[in-house]
Amino acid sequence: MGKGGGCVPSKKKIPAAVSDDAPRGAGSAPIPIEDKSLDADADADAIVVLDGAVSQPIVKLRLFIVFYSMYGHVEELARRMKRGVDGVDGVEGVLFRVPETLPIEVLEQMKAPPKDDGIPEIMAGELAAADGILFGFPTRYGCMAAQMKAFFDSTGQLWKEQKLAGKPAGFFVSTGTQGGGQETTAWTAITQLAHHGMLFVPIGYTFGAGMFKMDTVRGGSPYGAGVFAGDGTRGPTETELALAEHQGKYMAAVVKRLAQA
Repeated sequence: MGKGGGCVPSKKKIPAAVSDDAPRGAGSAPIPIEDKSLDADADADAIVVLDGAVSQPIVKLRLFIVFYSMYGHVEELARRMKRGVDGVDGVEGVLFRVPETLPIEVLEQMKAPPKDDGIPEIMAGELAAADGILFGFPTRYGCMAAQMKAFFDSTGQLWKEQKLAGKPAGFFVSTGTQGGGQETTAWTAITQLAHHGMLFVPIGYTFGAGMFKMDTVRGGSPYGAGVFAGDGTRGPTETELALAEHQGKYMAAVVKRLAQA
């Protein structure tokens, strides 16, 4: 994980990601975003040969997408976010979930679906290997869920050694109602980044016209992507998923630029 190679990266630029049902033309990300999918010859496992010389495989930057999802809403955003990250040449998204703190009996009573074993749990110390991190979690009374808070509480050794200082990070959330904390959940989580010396990267209004839609219900804010879960039966709309994909692209471009500085 984290290694790969390919042909000479494409220099084509694409605009900020918006969905088919999101109006276009209200602006785009100020940070150029490269889309490696536009290079038909790209091969992540290839070794580049130039003028007869064999080069070493390109080591990609790794953007960790670390989330907690009880009913799957945050996980859907995370998966779409990874697509956005992977669309930027030289950066790969890596999905992780934080450990569950509730016993299985309680989860069953809450009718929470089983976790996908294909997404590994992450331990706090592993965060140090990331070049950037996107944290996703549902809200509990306007703040992050206890499972994510417990994970942050386990990062004391990283804080003591300042292993996360200077790393860019962002948030994406899920709430049950429109006034349930789409902004406050991310806003109150900034304290975790501040104590680690991490760099908070909001998306602002770089999603363009999709940020100004008023004709449909849409989660997300300048702080990051979001979804309204309602009573749990409402899944993310295409606009909400497109915003998550855009955040992945935008964050990957930021990580890449910081790495080149």
